Amino acid sequence: MNDIALVIPEITLLGFACAVLLLDAFVGKRAPQTAFWCAMVGGIVVLAQLAGYVPESAKFGFSGTFRVDVVGTVLKSFMIVLVLLSFFYAREHFAKRQARHGEHYSLAMFATLGMMLLVSANSLLTVYLGLELLSLSMYAMVATQRDSVIASEAAMKYFVLGALASGMLLYGMSFLYGVTGTLDLSELLIRVSVAEDKRLLLTFALVFLLVGISFKLGIVPFHMWVPDVYQGAPTPVTQFIGTAPKLAAFGMAMRLLVDGLWGLAEDWQQMLVILAVLSMAVGNILAIAQTNLKRMLAYSTIAHMGYLLLGMLSATASGYAASMFYISIYALMSMGAFGLIILLGSRESEADQLTDLAGLARRSPWFAFIMLILMFSMAGVPPFAGFWAKWFVLKEVVQADYVWLAGVAVMFSLIGAFYYLRIIKLMYFDEPARAQGVEASADLKLVLSVNGLAVLALGFAPSALMSVCVSATLPYLPW
Repeated sequence: MNDIALVIPEITLLGFACAVLLLDAFVGKRAPQTAFWCAMVGGIVVLAQLAGYVPESAKFGFSGTFRVDVVGTVLKSFMIVLVLLSFFYAREHFAKRQARHGEHYSLAMFATLGMMLLVSANSLLTVYLGLELLSLSMYAMVATQRDSVIASEAAMKYFVLGALASGMLLYGMSFLYGVTGTLDLSELLIRVSVAEDKRLLLTFALVFLLVGISFKLGIVPFHMWVPDVYQGAPTPVTQFIGTAPKLAAFGMAMRLLVDGLWGLAEDWQQMLVILAVLSMAVGNILAIAQTNLKRMLAYSTIAHMGYLLLGMLSATASGYAASMFYISIYALMSMGAFGLIILLGSRESEADQLTDLAGLARRSPWFAFIMLILMFSMAGVPPFAGFWAKWFVLKEVVQADYVWLAGVAVMFSLIGAFYYLRIIKLMYFDEPARAQGVEASADLKLVLSVNGLAVLALGFAPSALMSVCVSATLPYLPW
């Protein structure tokens, strides 16, 4: 019973996910609305359960394979909030196209269950279980638009490359088990720290684990799926993939690299330096050449994941807090950017070209201002939240004596500012392609406004979120 008490949020989410699946199948014409509200209620209940129990110290269940601690609870709470926001955006998108979409909510909830398992994993087996539940759900979400050639192609690429990455991750785990004789991350931490004679073999396994982590985060050179999937998938699916699962991938990296492989910190630090530089370079430079907004945001994601690694490679508790702050702010900014694409879309087409934003300030001054907040924040312009996200990770890099790396990050950030400022120029200085205003439901307009203003508010008061991240990562002190 003590074990079951630890997974009550997961059990609740599973129950609501099954309920949404059944409602979509049997309710009839009102199925989408019924499924939406059932999914919303389920998310809110799970969020309340997470808020009601925040353990002071780590609790372990199911023979040590499942771990409940502060960092896992905080990440789960952030993920649930993002998923609930994505449901509002998805409802508007599918309503414009008058399409049934109940399966979107059920698949998203199953994916969220995988995310929750992933960030609470204390065993290599649980990590893989959570990862596959998340991945399989997202493969299906990308492929839901079956009559679209580009969506089908994106789903196939995502599935094939994802299966390859999962295979490499599993190979690394099996190799690690062969060397250490354990799947438990707590025991792995001890055995890796004393296995100096097996350092080469452990490093070999580490490389394969980093391949899996890098694929899920969209890190160069394992980023090849990101632009195609972002462009090909329906916008609500792209929005979902680009937000909450990034927090789950960050949690997976924390569990594997810090909870299990801290003894190899010198090795994975050097690997993360290379991955970070490549991601910042490729993401920021290639984003300049894009004319499709979703594809541009894909390369922007690749660059941002490079900045995320800067905090992690410092290998300190404050560095992990900075990375948690960064990924949370990025997810919120990305949610708003894709939300604007949904807002501007119509039944016939998605507003996913840069030219669709031309003259937005004349068509809708308020939502042009919201997009301006999001783009300035992504570019790292003060006082927006994105500035503080970059500031915190750069500070950790400097304190870890990687001053040159901080300089490289600043240089690529300046390069990246070009394509963000180009969007602002299109909105405020170009002539609109069409004169009519923006048509959307009051719900979507409210959610998007709150989304954008939250980024602005966190820019003026970053300590509110940062204090939560610091409290969550305090146990992650260097051993």
